[in-house]
Amino acid sequence: MSKRVRSREVCADCSAPEPRWASVNRGVLICDECCSIHRGLGRHSSQVRHLTHCPWPPSQLQMVQTLYGNGANSIWEHSLLDPSSSVSGKRKANPQDRVHPNKTEFIKAKYQMLAFVHRMPCREDDSVTAKDLSKQLHSSVRTGNLETCLRLLSLGAQANFFHPEKGNTPLHIAAKAGQILQAELLAVYGADPGALDSSGKTPIDVARQAGHHELAERLVEIQYELTDRLAFYLCGRRPDHRNGQHFIIPQMADSLDLSDFAKAAKKKLQSLSNHQFEELAMDVYDEVDRRETDAVWLATQNHSTIVTDTTVVPFLPVNPEYSSTRNQGRQKLARFSAHEFATLVIDILADAKRRQWGNSCDSPKENVELILQGTDSRHNSESQDNDQPDYDSVASDEDPVQEATRGNSLNDRLTKVKPFIHLHLLCVCVCSSPLKAAEGVEPEEEGEEDATLPSTEDVICKTEQITKNIQELLRAAQETKHESFLPCSEKICLAVTEMAALFPKRPSLETVRSSLYLLTSSASRLHRECQKAAEHNPCPSDIQLVTQQVIQCAYDIAKAAKQLVTVTTKENSN
Repeated sequence: MSKRVRSREVCADCSAPEPRWASVNRGVLICDECCSIHRGLGRHSSQVRHLTHCPWPPSQLQMVQTLYGNGANSIWEHSLLDPSSSVSGKRKANPQDRVHPNKTEFIKAKYQMLAFVHRMPCREDDSVTAKDLSKQLHSSVRTGNLETCLRLLSLGAQANFFHPEKGNTPLHIAAKAGQILQAELLAVYGADPGALDSSGKTPIDVARQAGHHELAERLVEIQYELTDRLAFYLCGRRPDHRNGQHFIIPQMADSLDLSDFAKAAKKKLQSLSNHQFEELAMDVYDEVDRRETDAVWLATQNHSTIVTDTTVVPFLPVNPEYSSTRNQGRQKLARFSAHEFATLVIDILADAKRRQWGNSCDSPKENVELILQGTDSRHNSESQDNDQPDYDSVASDEDPVQEATRGNSLNDRLTKVKPFIHLHLLCVCVCSSPLKAAEGVEPEEEGEEDATLPSTEDVICKTEQITKNIQELLRAAQETKHESFLPCSEKICLAVTEMAALFPKRPSLETVRSSLYLLTSSASRLHRECQKAAEHNPCPSDIQLVTQQVIQCAYDIAKAAKQLVTVTTKENSN
């Protein structure tokens, strides 16, 4: 997109110029401040991605730009376009509004409560209304009118609707018509590329038979989105699906040195039912998205914003469709160190591969369907008999018979699945205790607790120094200047030492003690990871893993510094 065209773009929520982020499932572009609010809504409400600093499938980016250019925002602000809305006091945010509460309240009303969306007339049977909308969607996807389909989806049309007379789903229709942007939109709303029509064909089959090979390949990528995203997070590479490679399982140098705890965790992971495993994998996927988005956020913000409330999303936001138990488990994923989280991701990738290839497949290249995302016609009958391992039963919101027979897609489960996985299943799948003591961190000293705190100005000054050095490190990571990692980490460690020295050796406040521990232990881990990049001359896949861990450590340092600013400001103002 040309710079001239980009200069005319404005934030969909407050009209600030030159928005740099997109909400993929809403089809809008948003500014940095509004994006900070979107990130706190959770992926079930808004899936945010930076326009230039995040990797985009070209057709998905084109889909978002097309929706934005064709006025998709009017779907979410329908009632605000009515002149009477100004009389009633309704108005959208503007760039001068405060983030809290003005922009926050508006964005939550717009996307969480759908307060401004056009409402259908009330009917006694809502299922009939949804069926009618879904039939309209089924018919509309053969055209290029994306905003019509988004409007239908916003009103409740189902992306996986199976038309009883036509014998197929909207994605089958879009695939046959070669409507790749419609396919992208349907996929964002949960359409399953592996769903079967009445003839036993998937949308992938239909696209190939119609000669739409680019669309067919993209549908395969969508089907493997979960495992592809996890692999790319660790090693910066995706499988070559065209040549039959559907998994990449990264390895870590110390992966063979497994503790008894790690072996028990791996065994427990393997004993999960497919449904439980899917839920855990989806939660880890969301955590990967959170960590990657936070890394991009830190890399693209002015360093002074580190001390504001709009900087960090510390853990996965609550999804109201999940139980409180599952939400608590999801949030605990944020406590895993970079190494622990990488180990969990590798275990999930390995077990996803095992669960598919365990179904008596003669050749790896014959496996084009991942069990996480449903089954295709070739494996459907045998998988229902053989893909359920023996395991100790864990409570679920769904009937196990329904679980064994359904074939929903990855994206559908990412946004709409309701059953939960128990907290202990999430916690047991790490290879060591979260936030274990880092090497080089001094133990807490004995003696009386000290309630003294440094001045807020001193803490902010040191925080900005830390943040400035983190920005330098993140730029080096972005430009793949790995030789700069170690000098940057030394500057960060020095700044962290100076920051910690401002505080008493034994602070009385628990929040201060935990923040200082996170600050110093993360700095220690950061220095060790940067030494790996400098000393061992690792291969490209290893350096990608080191880089990801470096970014996560930098994020943890920034988060701890921000926490210290917050608590110091609060206590000194009392």
